[in-house]
Amino acid sequence: MDRKEIKTLGLLSGGLDSTIAVKLMIQLGYDVTVLNFMSPFCNCTKKHDGCKSAAHKLANEMDLRIKGVFMGEEYIEMLRAPKHGVGKGINPCLDCRIMMFKQAKEAMDEIGAKFIFTGEVLSQRPMSQMRNRLHQIENEAGLKGLIVRPLSAALLEPTIPEKMGWINREEMLSISGRSRKPQIEIGREMGMDEESFCSSGGCLLTDGHFAAKMRDLLSHTQKTSVGETRLLRVGRHFRVSDKCKVIVGRNEQENDKLEKMAADGDFVVRIKNYKGPMVLVCGSEVDADTRVAAEIAIRYSDAPRDEDVEVEVSRLGSAENVPFMSRAISEARIEGMRV
Repeated sequence: MDRKEIKTLGLLSGGLDSTIAVKLMIQLGYDVTVLNFMSPFCNCTKKHDGCKSAAHKLANEMDLRIKGVFMGEEYIEMLRAPKHGVGKGINPCLDCRIMMFKQAKEAMDEIGAKFIFTGEVLSQRPMSQMRNRLHQIENEAGLKGLIVRPLSAALLEPTIPEKMGWINREEMLSISGRSRKPQIEIGREMGMDEESFCSSGGCLLTDGHFAAKMRDLLSHTQKTSVGETRLLRVGRHFRVSDKCKVIVGRNEQENDKLEKMAADGDFVVRIKNYKGPMVLVCGSEVDADTRVAAEIAIRYSDAPRDEDVEVEVSRLGSAENVPFMSRAISEARIEGMRV
């Protein structure tokens, strides 16, 4: 079979490894379509582009068909009880990869691709790229023998595409381990610029501080929205009650973000006559919560901490503003609320 007639589906994150895999398969003459996955927890390190825009930019440069897949609320619900557990943070790496490949299988079937290929490197990531984990993931995703990993394929067991004669093992690479030197050298040989040598980014769920915020959110919400998880990226977070959380902007940029991300029904606290941060109150239904939020707002404003000052609480979507006097919360109390 002519390789131009062999449709393949590549997973493209926009990072170095997946870009090399895609370029290699194109050079070998395959008909390549790429799939780009995003979640609320992607933490890209690109200077100018996020994962999605980087992947789409690459696809356009290589004149490839690209499909984006956003894993949103279904992914968040999976976090509540991942079948295969989590890493040091709250990262469910195995369940994440299985979910991705199940959706990739649907896309593969939809376009009539013969197999899927990825930029995975054997033994690069301990939770998901050890040999036994690679097998486990493809088996549970219903893709046994149908995932080709061009960067490490020469070190792995023959896949169905190899057995069918659709790929040649001698044209595949034999990279393994965590060092990225081989990929950087190959990238240079392929004419890739230095900016392309960075990784595709990371997952916020591996970060201990973010993981603590995510656990808190999941434990206090029955149905967690994508918008709520995005708020975890911004500001200082304080758990005031089972239903109420207060978020305080740390700088002007975060104040602007919080203002844009606030939803109808949320409360905003403003300090009268003093400069202060954007303070967002989420989930509150009782006056006591907003009064504690006012005390927190004063703590992070320019107002004196040992005097009563005037504050104003307004509810987004409503014209009502409630003014009252309050003073800064004590350090002992606020520490117990910090998420």
